[in-house]
Amino acid sequence: MMRPAISLQGTGETFYFIADYHALTSLQDSKELTQRVLEVALDFLACGLDPEKSVFFRQSAVPEVHELAWYLSVLCPMGLLERCHSYKDKVARGVGANHGLFAYPVLMAADILIYQSDKVPVGKDQKQHLEVARDLALKFNEHFGETFKVPEPDIREAAATLPGVDGQKMSKSYGNTIEIFADEKVFRKKVMSIKTDSTPVDEPKPVEDSILLEIAACVASSEQLDAMKASLLEGGRGYGDYKKELFELLWAHFEPFRQRRAELQKNPEYVKQILDRGAVRARATAMQTLDQVRKAVGIAAL
Repeated sequence: MMRPAISLQGTGETFYFIADYHALTSLQDSKELTQRVLEVALDFLACGLDPEKSVFFRQSAVPEVHELAWYLSVLCPMGLLERCHSYKDKVARGVGANHGLFAYPVLMAADILIYQSDKVPVGKDQKQHLEVARDLALKFNEHFGETFKVPEPDIREAAATLPGVDGQKMSKSYGNTIEIFADEKVFRKKVMSIKTDSTPVDEPKPVEDSILLEIAACVASSEQLDAMKASLLEGGRGYGDYKKELFELLWAHFEPFRQRRAELQKNPEYVKQILDRGAVRARATAMQTLDQVRKAVGIAAL
């Protein structure tokens, strides 16, 4: 998610926020939430987000999104939300059903529309939610007059959905991620736990839908990927060897990111200042949009 998002900075005015409002649908430990906000900020900055080229802030620093979410909610058909697979999938996996989780796509639509976004980088799993945002923008414009830009999805097909170590979609909710900033022992253990089939060592290994190859493709050069694929097809090596190879590839790739994060972690006040500056810029844009919305719906001051 970070790579395609960060690649857009400098191409226009770009907005990046830490979704702490959304996090409350599944995390209600205040201390843990505060810590995770800092960690996500460190992750983005370590991975190359430049606060001089972009607007980086906490979602909760722009409370105007909730007012916009209400205006969108009164136009949102129940059926539109009932068809959203993410809610049904999370509930089926044991996440507690609550209104916030159910109405998540409306708040996400407000997050997008309040900044008059042209393009939104998403994975395939979030494409449906972006369609909800588009539907609500069109519905609002039709009912109240042209107010919102209708955003377009930006899906990087090469990694539109990345598999986790168990073969399902990689997600913290499923506990199947490889944490790129984990210590070496934990990182190695996660890579070595990647699910593989029972093909014997001497036989060729399938390369279609290979979790090892799909994860490697995110960081490997075309030559490295071709070599791994050829070796799998040739046979003669066990999956353990390929997992070790993948670990080395990932560990080396993220080394400069880890160094940068370690430096930033020494100065949390600097990170907070970046988020605060971003919030000022984000709120200015959000309030401009909200003024237009209030006039459109008839709630502006007389």
